[in-house]
Parts: sequence; structure tokens; C-alpha cells
Amino acid sequence: MSNISRTWWGQRFLTALESFCDYNRLQRGRAYVKNGKIIHTEMDSGLIFAQVRGSINHYFGVYEEPLYNVIIDLPQINSQQWAAVIGAIATKAGLISRLLLKEMPDDIESVFNEVGVKLLPTGWQDFATRCSCPDYANPCKHIAGVCYFLAAKLDHDPFLLFELRGLPRESLYAELAKSSLGQALVAELQQEERSPQIATSYYTRPELVSLDHLSSLRDFWQGSHPLPTTVEPATPPPISAILIKKMGNNPAFWERDNSFIEVMVELYERVRTKNKDLF
Repeated sequence: MSNISRTWWGQRFLTALESFCDYNRLQRGRAYVKNGKIIHTEMDSGLIFAQVRGSINHYFGVYEEPLYNVIIDLPQINSQQWAAVIGAIATKAGLISRLLLKEMPDDIESVFNEVGVKLLPTGWQDFATRCSCPDYANPCKHIAGVCYFLAAKLDHDPFLLFELRGLPRESLYAELAKSSLGQALVAELQQEERSPQIATSYYTRPELVSLDHLSSLRDFWQGSHPLPTTVEPATPPPISAILIKKMGNNPAFWERDNSFIEVMVELYERVRTKNKDLF
């Protein structure tokens, strides 16, 4: 049911929620996200505040759309634990390089496990939730909807998870850059940066070339060596549509739940088969 999220960290976040939340409330919470019922969210140091539009129900005397306040409080990782985590990351070149390049490593949880802390919630004990609605259950459908909304946010910005656990991304980058591996990587990245060059023209200016070696105008237009009369067929690439596949199934601009690559494969196949008589 947690396929509303498309990344492993978003899936893990929702798996923890679904382990203790009522199935029917989960379904209605998912609908709240897709129907735009969550109208405002704020996040600060593990505290998520959201305003969710409720439902009109004449049977219970609700004739106007209510507005409920939802609060989700995730436990914080203290400064000593963060220091231990960063120290463990700083010893692994693969992890520190991907984090400084603003990528989330697949094995990031291994360093948290080494120091005995959790990056992602695993069950009800990792959630403290409140909602102003009259539902007796906790989590209610409004809380579930905010959790699904948060999982979608984590898909696009996994470093938000670090902030929710008590470490802003700027502080994470600064601490990683202090390590020996971090200093070497930052120095290499800075070398690749080039200052802007002032262009005298938007277009390539023509250059004068001496034509003394040409014996005739025919050589000028056709060249000194004749063009081949036949063209060898191009070698097919080892991986088709490599530029599209490099973007992955869920690039940042892709808002749909299905795979970007699968959609592009179907589109190109339709174009190829529809216009096959032209080639």
C-alpha cells in the first residue's frame, strides 16, 4: 500500500506508519494527499505542523468544511550521537562523497546502526502525533494524510530527513567538509569550478584561412579526397535511450506515481511504430 512513495527511504517511512495505523484510515489519508486536503505545512527540528481540510458530514451536523491542526513530532538525535554518526561517515569515502554531492547513499543506515541510532522510524514508538479532529483513533486519517504527504516530500528531498532528526543540511555539509576526506573532495570540487568568461560576441567570429594550397575551386567545394560512395550502417548503442535512463525512474520534475522510463519507452515505441514506413 505504501507505493505512493517511490524511494526506499520514503517507503521505509510509510512502512513504519502502516505497521500500527488502521487500514481504512490509511486509505482515506492517501486520498487526502491526492485531493489537496493538506493546505499548509511547517517543519522545524523534527516537529511537523500541518493544517488539513476535513469532510462535510450532515449526519454528524458538520455543514461547513472543518480545518484540523495536525502535529507530528519525530524524536531527535542528540549532538553526541550526531558527532558519532558524522565520525563514522567521515571514514567511508563512498558515503562522504555522495553526501557532499547532495546524493543519498543506499547504505546510509549502516553508519547509524554502527552507533546505535536510527535514521528512519521503525514503529509507533518513533511517532508522537496529535490532531484536533474528534476521531478517537491516533493516528487518524488526517495524521496518515500528513505522513503520506511528508513521504512524498522526502522522495524529492531526502536530506529533509536529516533536518527532521535534528541536523540541518548546512551543518551536515560543514561537518563533513572538516574531515580529511571531505577536505580533499571539497578541494577537488572547487578546482572544477570556473569563473564566468566575458564573451565579446554571442556568435563564433569567422577566421581568415589561407587557401594558397588549393589548386582549383573544385577542391575547395569537394575537398581533396572524394567522399565515400557508400555509408556503413551505424553501430547500435550498447544501451538504448541512455540519456533518458540516466535520469532514473523518478527525476525531480516527474510528479506522477508511475515510472518515467516506462512512459518514455512506450512513447518512443509508439513514435517508431507509427512512422515505421518513413524510414
